[in-house]
Amino acid sequence: MSKSSVRYLVFDLESVADAALVAKLRYPGEQIEPAAAVRRYRDELLAKYETDFIPYTFQVPVSVVVAKVAADFSLVDLVALDEPEFRPHVITEHFWRGWEAYRRPTLVSFNGRTFDVPLLELAAFRFGLSLPGWFSGTKAYEQPRNRYNSEAHLDLHDVLTNHGASRFNGGLNLAANLLGKPGKMDVQGYMVQDLWNEGRLAEINDYCRCDVLDTYFVFLRAMVLMGQLTLDREQQLVAHAKSWLEARTSQIPVFAAYLERWGSWTNPWESAADDGPAE
Repeated sequence: MSKSSVRYLVFDLESVADAALVAKLRYPGEQIEPAAAVRRYRDELLAKYETDFIPYTFQVPVSVVVAKVAADFSLVDLVALDEPEFRPHVITEHFWRGWEAYRRPTLVSFNGRTFDVPLLELAAFRFGLSLPGWFSGTKAYEQPRNRYNSEAHLDLHDVLTNHGASRFNGGLNLAANLLGKPGKMDVQGYMVQDLWNEGRLAEINDYCRCDVLDTYFVFLRAMVLMGQLTLDREQQLVAHAKSWLEARTSQIPVFAAYLERWGSWTNPWESAADDGPAE
């Protein structure tokens, strides 16, 4: 398939703290090892906010997985950028240059407008990359990066919350489970920093792959919700994606684990109604 045939890039990102930056800015003048600085900062965050997730401004991307999707919403390919090296600066450049190379397809994420994209923008700033296409437009509201520009970036979290008018407790995990898909499996987001510290980059990228698959299926249902797909056509696309995954389990074993937890979507309320009223 030609690059011009890819209409959507469904993506997800995993990141870790820049330990040296944390040590320098959070604990200036202290003789503290970078790894210890990250541990200390996480402990402080956990004590104050009940989460040890370090703000994205102190982080760099270590995994970006992208699903290439055609105009008819069919899954074309799924790739982990800069595999197997997973270098932050190369991942960042591949993401933004890929967006341009594929003729600026619509980016699709789940809550990517508040985390993934800002982190990738900041990474481009950090690594000295120029993104004129992303910042094009004489007025801010004309730019692809404008928060309401769903042609450039469709954030599914925005769709489900009307751009933050409501809260979506449960996140991507909940949305995927509503559709019978695995959601979070063996790895959770809070584990990424520790996996990175232990050199388990492949596991981080497998986790990211599964999040992208979940995001793709949530994207399909969002297209049903928005009137871009019929439910029957969505189910055909889901079946096509399942076959696509089954054909690649030997190359990417995590696909087999994902399929083991696969559940077909059903409407339990409709089933209950079909049974008739209780006697």
